[in-house]
Amino acid sequence: MKPFNLLFSIDDGCVNQFKVTLYSIVQNSRQKSFNVYVLQKGKLESHDNITSFCQQLGITYCPVVIGEEAFEDAPTTDRYPETIYYRLLAHDYLPQNLDRILYVDADILCINDISELYNLDLTDKLYAAASHTSDSNIPELVNKLRLRNFEAESYFNSGVLLMNLEAIRKEVSRKDILDYIAQNSLRLLLPDQDVLNALYGHRTKQIPDQIYNYDARYNALYFTRSSGKWDLDWVIEHTVFLHFCGRDKPWKKSYRGRYSALYKHYQHQVMKIEKNNQ
Repeated sequence: MKPFNLLFSIDDGCVNQFKVTLYSIVQNSRQKSFNVYVLQKGKLESHDNITSFCQQLGITYCPVVIGEEAFEDAPTTDRYPETIYYRLLAHDYLPQNLDRILYVDADILCINDISELYNLDLTDKLYAAASHTSDSNIPELVNKLRLRNFEAESYFNSGVLLMNLEAIRKEVSRKDILDYIAQNSLRLLLPDQDVLNALYGHRTKQIPDQIYNYDARYNALYFTRSSGKWDLDWVIEHTVFLHFCGRDKPWKKSYRGRYSALYKHYQHQVMKIEKNNQ
């Protein structure tokens, strides 16, 4: 069986969170062979630590160093650092023999098997992603007006993104992305996510957020949307990715969210691995 390809984009400040996310994926997946690609501007100071951790998990760490000069021609500001381009243009830096890869944010916890998502039939779609919009049509309409992407099914969250690399290499253009950002910078609220939706939302396959990108802030909303079906037991049994969106994060001592103990359990397991490896 071919290894699953995972993609992250991190700096040295979120290595611990990345390891919790990665451990949870490996621990809960039937697939045990993974190649883990990590986009980074320069070689991470934690390179040896990450390499050792991946060896402990029996998986392969593949650093992808973008370089200092890769985006000198790109429009950047405090709101638009060059790191926003890494995920959008990952295909330019990944090995050409990869046909697909699953991007995951480092503030995500995996609690069930990713195989069904990873093997999803994308047909002619470039990406698969979930929407975090509520049942109201108002925010959906606002986003369509703001980004002028009326053909897109929804406004997609880019925290979990299955990439059809073969198709992306043919259709996703560096020039188109840079030009769009330069021409629409005042309209963009979440730069890379907005660009993804504006340019490629109509080529993105929608997947259910309650399974693949569950926003941990909105337990009550999910419960209401499902008429009480998506309770805690349902989430534990069915949800694949819990996404800790927003500023309140489960690795902070002040976090009091519903899934705090669950996250801390995985965090503790990672710490044990690290301790045993010293």
